[in-house]
Amino acid sequence: MGKHLLLWLLAGQTAIGLAGEPAGNRYQFTQIEMAVPIKITLYASDRPTASRAAQAAFDRFHALNSICSDYDPQSELRRLCRTSSAGHPVRVSSDLWRVLVRAQELAARSGGAFDVTIGPVVRLWRNARRTKELPAPESLAEARSRVGYQWMRLNSHDQSVELLKANMRLDLGGIAKGYAVDEAMAALRRHGIARMMVEAGGNLGLGDPPPGKAGWRIGIAPPDARRPPHEYLELARCAVSTSGDMWQYAIIGGKRYSHLIDPHSGLPLTDHSSVTVVGPDGLSTDGLSSAAAILGPEKGLKLVESARHLAAFIVRTVDGREQTFQSKHWHDLPRAGELGAAPGI
Repeated sequence: MGKHLLLWLLAGQTAIGLAGEPAGNRYQFTQIEMAVPIKITLYASDRPTASRAAQAAFDRFHALNSICSDYDPQSELRRLCRTSSAGHPVRVSSDLWRVLVRAQELAARSGGAFDVTIGPVVRLWRNARRTKELPAPESLAEARSRVGYQWMRLNSHDQSVELLKANMRLDLGGIAKGYAVDEAMAALRRHGIARMMVEAGGNLGLGDPPPGKAGWRIGIAPPDARRPPHEYLELARCAVSTSGDMWQYAIIGGKRYSHLIDPHSGLPLTDHSSVTVVGPDGLSTDGLSSAAAILGPEKGLKLVESARHLAAFIVRTVDGREQTFQSKHWHDLPRAGELGAAPGI
């Protein structure tokens, strides 16, 4: 199984994009979309070609934000929450349908640790981070009563969604950016780009490697932003997602509260942690990194290992001491400097 994971990551090493193709020039583009800086690095024959491709990728991010945003009151997601109710399913776009289907699959596999119906609770904790005051217990209990993936029904015959409880609110923050990275890479490929890296808020999409390299050099982030990466991998044609509280957290009453919330308790994580998942696509890795963070190392790694072509690395700080955990296939991933490639990109 470990060898299968490694072979999958290196598949096509001698295919077009590495053999017989001009290396091209390296270009970088950055733009704010989905409320985060999106960074695209690509190789193309000339700047006009690179610019057209990058703009198509940014346009895809922008379009998906108008579909999946929980912040935009006019997004398709918010309209769905306003108009769908028991007995009144609402047809949704293909993009929103794909994300919700995968979200429900992961919710079932994780026992509800990943649950996009958590929106009512997320809103309370967003306000708490802003005001530095904990939600009132009665408010939290009321919000939790509207959470539960079993209260969202997906009807495949007409691609419609039925929200079975009143005032439900969906939040795709744990999965939508991974899907957007996948779609941005597809847009780049349609413009003839094969060598690419797309970065978006803890999510990476990697295409063919830079010229002369076996992969893109990727640092595995520690929980503390002041420290260097734990290690460097050299990856291509895959996705990497990291969930943690390095940047998004609040100190309330002297206690650290993450932006990651356990749907069962309605409470944020309070341990300082980072979960990185490597897999075939961002739609898989983004949701799984969030779910594994909620479940904790033992159950989280078991969830990752239940799927094919996935590997995970977890770092936690408990009582000031750092603990690391790896899935059984993590060490099968190529490290930077292996496979005959020099460090750097």
